[in-house]
Amino acid sequence: MELRQLYYFVKVAKREHVTKAAEELHVAQSAVSRQIHQLEEELGAKLFLQKGRNLQLTPVGSLFLKRAEVILADLERAVMEIQEFLDPDKGEVRLGFPHSLGISLIPEVVAAFRKMNPNVNFRFRQGMYPSLIQDVMKGDVDLAFVSPYPEKHAHVTGQTVLTEELFAILPPGHPLSSEEAIDLSQLKDETFVLFSDGYSLRPIVMDACREAGFAPRIGFEGQETDTIRGLVAAGMGVSLLPEMALQGAGKLQPAKVRVRSPRVTRTIGLIYRSNEKLPLVAKAFQRFLLDFFACIESKNRL
Repeated sequence: MELRQLYYFVKVAKREHVTKAAEELHVAQSAVSRQIHQLEEELGAKLFLQKGRNLQLTPVGSLFLKRAEVILADLERAVMEIQEFLDPDKGEVRLGFPHSLGISLIPEVVAAFRKMNPNVNFRFRQGMYPSLIQDVMKGDVDLAFVSPYPEKHAHVTGQTVLTEELFAILPPGHPLSSEEAIDLSQLKDETFVLFSDGYSLRPIVMDACREAGFAPRIGFEGQETDTIRGLVAAGMGVSLLPEMALQGAGKLQPAKVRVRSPRVTRTIGLIYRSNEKLPLVAKAFQRFLLDFFACIESKNRL
């Protein structure tokens, strides 16, 4: 069994198509098909079934995919560790984060880190809370920002790095848009624009509304901060967003009003795999992040 066979197999499994996998690998389709066939012969089992124009993993294929991904991830980490050992100031940090942090926070911290470490590269992966946890567990990323921070988890650990306030956002010209602060209960008769199920900000808003004594009437749902912000600015409803998610540019901008009661916040955590050492370059970035956020929290207390 060759590593190339495992690599080709994982690509085909992810793409569910030999031709698409071959295009991504920049090799001939026949070469990919031949390697998959040889792998199946060596294992003595079919790994794929034809389903229309696509391929579908067999139960054996699904089991083998999990093992193959672990093997390739371990190999990639081993290569990175050797490169870092030879030159600790170089390397690659694999970082996961939710979309709301990608607007300003991630560019800011990465730019600041690379000023001191110009030879370090980054590979980014955006996702929702469950997928980011899985990415860390599988070793697809070294570090991930998640919200909320998982206080108890069997496979990941880390620390809360920031607690961020959520603001009410209202259409321009809304009767409450000029207020310095409002009670959330003042929005009980409004239509809300919320994130879809699976996004961590949704339960935070739902819980806050329940604490304020009402269940929000949801008119629209979205999957990106820009969508939520744009729909509110266009007069389609109201919402709650962290200040970090309100820094994007655009013609349509909602009004931002502080929520006096109840105070609505989210925690942001930095997580990594439990009982496993971070690569040296990722460890250096982690130390930088902890110092960076400690400075922010110190300023906020002043």
